[in-house]
Amino acid sequence: MTENSAINDSDLEHAITRIARDLDKPIALVGLMGVGKSTVGRRLASLLDRDFVDADDAIEEAAQRKISEIFEEFGEEYFRAGERRVIARLMEEHSGVIATGGGAFVDDDTRALILDQAVAVWIDCDIDTLVERTSRRNTRPLLRTGDPKEILTSLHEARQPFYSQAQIRVESRDGPHSDVANDIIEAIDRWM
Repeated sequence: MTENSAINDSDLEHAITRIARDLDKPIALVGLMGVGKSTVGRRLASLLDRDFVDADDAIEEAAQRKISEIFEEFGEEYFRAGERRVIARLMEEHSGVIATGGGAFVDDDTRALILDQAVAVWIDCDIDTLVERTSRRNTRPLLRTGDPKEILTSLHEARQPFYSQAQIRVESRDGPHSDVANDIIEAIDRWM
């Protein structure tokens, strides 16, 4: 919805005030790995004076094991059901900002839950930027199975129809994550 638009400080403050006052549901950030959901989410939550939670961290805490271990031992279907339960709990407990895992919004039931009970914000990003960001750390098991650019391109193409159902879309780009957080605030303010 917003493409590198600039919002002045006064307009940003007014938008923050309106959102903080009028938005009574959580903001769920969706998108591919590396788009900045967690980093932007923390900044966005800070600007709105709301809590922030990373759904993947909450899943690992609830399960007392790593997501990769859950996938390996029980499979994706089991993981997605647990992920949905955790996201539902987070949305019930928090009216802040929730960063979801890259595949959460692809699941039909989880996507329906988020669209019904939160404002879904798709953070999109060009593939070259994603490749650069995800190469900084070797914590993405999915990217260890082949060429990261090919994998991310394939994931983007496959998941775009799902992500595009979010109420709001913003573009992540090189530069401060605060710019993307500001873009989200501007987009939510227009959406409201």
